Amino acid sequence: MYVLIPDDPVFFAKFQSLEEPLLRHLYRLHSEGRESDDERIISDAYDSWVQVLLKLPLWSEWHSAGRSTDPASDERAGYVLYSPRGDQLTSLYPIEVTAVDLGHLTACLDLFVGHHQARRAMPGQEPAEQQESDGALTDVFRRVMEVLVLPPPPRLLTLLRRIVPPAAVVSVTLPAKQETEYRHFCEDIVTILSSGDTFAYRSHRAMYL
Repeated sequence: MYVLIPDDPVFFAKFQSLEEPLLRHLYRLHSEGRESDDERIISDAYDSWVQVLLKLPLWSEWHSAGRSTDPASDERAGYVLYSPRGDQLTSLYPIEVTAVDLGHLTACLDLFVGHHQARRAMPGQEPAEQQESDGALTDVFRRVMEVLVLPPPPRLLTLLRRIVPPAAVVSVTLPAKQETEYRHFCEDIVTILSSGDTFAYRSHRAMYL
């Protein structure tokens, strides 16, 4: 399935932040010296996390810039998106995410949520700081997954799949109808990622105006 991912540092930062806790949980389970369902679930999720990471627009930009010695390559191949009035917009990129990868990530999120809820039901069993850290992890994980499964507007997705070129930078102006779909879709993304913190929400939303 295809999803639309914004060229958005907030989403990229939240997605990338999942790597450390996934690896930490894997290391802890592996060090126990026995195979378990939890280890398999987290291992599968980490592999799927990598598969999605490699397709993210900001990852491609960072990776290409890090490998290239050509100053001209700092301008990433892609497109610049404009509204019908000529305002530059945050670009959206169609990426293909498999149902298997989404399933692995969802299973891992469910596992983390279940563990967090079980620990909260036993007060005093672990430090409050650890419970807070676990809660923050599940919150970020949930927000990331909600963006990954957010259904893109079909006409907008079709348009962007047709116009995003593989090796050239072009300018694209959205038709009025697609701009309306774009605005609603991006508002959903901002709400998913930044709701609950008024300052973060306003700052994030300003990226799309």
